[in-house]
Amino acid sequence: MAHIEESIEIDVPVRVAYNQWTQFEDFPRFMEGVKRVHQIDDKRLQWQAEVGGKDVEWTAEITQQIPDQRIGWRSTSGAANAGSVTFLPLSAARTKITLRLEYEPEGAVQKTGSAVGLVTSRVRGDLERFKEFIESQPSETGAWRGEIRSGQVRKPGTQPEARPGAASEGGM
Repeated sequence: MAHIEESIEIDVPVRVAYNQWTQFEDFPRFMEGVKRVHQIDDKRLQWQAEVGGKDVEWTAEITQQIPDQRIGWRSTSGAANAGSVTFLPLSAARTKITLRLEYEPEGAVQKTGSAVGLVTSRVRGDLERFKEFIESQPSETGAWRGEIRSGQVRKPGTQPEARPGAASEGGM
């Protein structure tokens, strides 16, 4: 698999950056080649994109989502990829975003594009367009403040389910 890591600093609070990133269906507004992202449920996304002149589709599962900190994913069908995006507050009004991506180039065109850094350039451009997009908005277009840990979804304002046999907190 090929690996890419790119970072960018943006002039919005970490909460705003994170909230906007959770709006997956807005990704075509700033991600080159992404035609459509459909959120199937809280942790599954269906992607349609053009990569190397070829239309590709895949389903991705969010494996970890911690508000204002991290979103991790992996593909479950179609184009093989996985990665994470992390959010680091630099000040009350500035955030560093780091995107890590692992992907399997398919076919000669994608393998050649990967070898010459076209995918890295695309990811860098996507982050720059995200920066322009969120800094030019009066506020984020939405937010999802739930969590996903160990494959379990916890919606905002709910308590995690107790595991059978788990000791209660607070002692005996």
